[in-house]
Formats: sequence, structure tokens, C-alpha cells
Amino acid sequence: MSDWAAKRFWDAASVETATGGFTVHLDGRPVRTPGKSPLIVPTHAMAAGIAAEWDAQDGVIDPNSMPITRAANSAIEKVAPQMDAVVTELSGYGKSDLICYRATGPDALIEQQAAAWDPWLAWVANALDAPLVATQGVMPVAQPAPSLRRLRAEVAKLDHFQLAGFHDLVAISGSLVLSLAVTHGKLDADTAWDLSRVDEVWQISQWGADEEAAAHAALKRQGFLNGARFFELSVT
Repeated sequence: MSDWAAKRFWDAASVETATGGFTVHLDGRPVRTPGKSPLIVPTHAMAAGIAAEWDAQDGVIDPNSMPITRAANSAIEKVAPQMDAVVTELSGYGKSDLICYRATGPDALIEQQAAAWDPWLAWVANALDAPLVATQGVMPVAQPAPSLRRLRAEVAKLDHFQLAGFHDLVAISGSLVLSLAVTHGKLDADTAWDLSRVDEVWQISQWGADEEAAAHAALKRQGFLNGARFFELSVT
């Protein structure tokens, strides 16, 4: 097993216009995806974010410190070739959205969930004409077929860059509704993350924090915020 790792080989990263959008050059040479496709992104802001990540590398290149670059690579190489499958996967969260499944007790948790989540069920019903059914317990509840079709149509409006960011919002939070509220500008990402954590925060209040779980939650939160930022860059 080799210990070889790529090291910085350029002096400066720059944003350049390209056919279909913008790209990043390292000392005049265009950046490509891991699969050697041209790294062409839809907005100047996204390209500038990618350039800043490359400029921030010091010595050995750390892909974990380059979330915009990684998401752009994913949009081009993973999302674009299978758009319909990605739309189906993400819109499918509407069948089992986090905010539709409520505790059976205690009363304090039931009230917290209702206060946090009922406004967003009302929002998706009114703004997107996609009412969903809330239930107590973990047994699956059937959602209205027209609502699921409308939610799928909403997700299908997104291009492959937007879907790459949206994927992280939905997959990490478990809520299609909260994620749509973020992308529609009705919720900021920090608040949406907090709303997705009602159950976990309740457990911590009852049993105390676990260091390992807290570290894992922090990583998930950062991934969620990165997804929101990438989505924003895709439309800016």
C-alpha cells in the first residue's frame, strides 16, 4: 500500500470563463474532475469558491477541506449521468419524511415536535400543494399520491448541480420538506438543521451528551451546511 499523496504543484488558482459556464485554472491549466472530465460549473461564485479551496491547500492536498470541489465533481460525474434515479431517490423521502413521524410520548416531546414541525407541514401543503400525513409511532403511513407526484415534480426542476447540494440536505437531515424549505428560501440552513434534530436534542436533555455522538453530529451538521452552501452557489 502506497503512502503517496498529491502535493501542491501550482502557485495560483484563477477563475476563467468556459463554454457553458466557468472553470478554474491552476497556473493556466484547467482543473478536471477525477474522471478527467472538464470541471465546468454554472456560476462565477461557485468557480471562485473552488479556486479558493485550491489556493488554501498547503503541502499535501486534502480533499476533505474542499467540499465545493468535491460536490462539483459529484454533480458532473455521478448526478448528471443518472438524473432520473437521483430525483426518484430524493423525492422518495416524501413517503417517510422525518417530520411526519411523531413520538407517542412523553407529552413534552410531542409538544416540541408539533411546535417545530407542524408549521412546515402547513407550508408544504399550502406553498407546494403537497399535504402530508403525520402519524405517531414508527409504522409506515401512506402519503397522498398527488402530494408525492407534486414533490417529485418539484425536485425534478433542479439541475445536476442543484441536485448535488440538495442530495446532502435531504440525505443528512432525513427530511424532504425541511430541505425544500431551505432551497425555497423559507428556512436558513442552521435553523433547518436544528429542526431536524428535535429528537436527538430531547434525548441529550434526558440522558446527557455522548462525546462520540456529538462529534458525529458535528460532522453531519457541517455536511448539511456544505450542501446548503453548494446549492446556493449553484444559483447565485
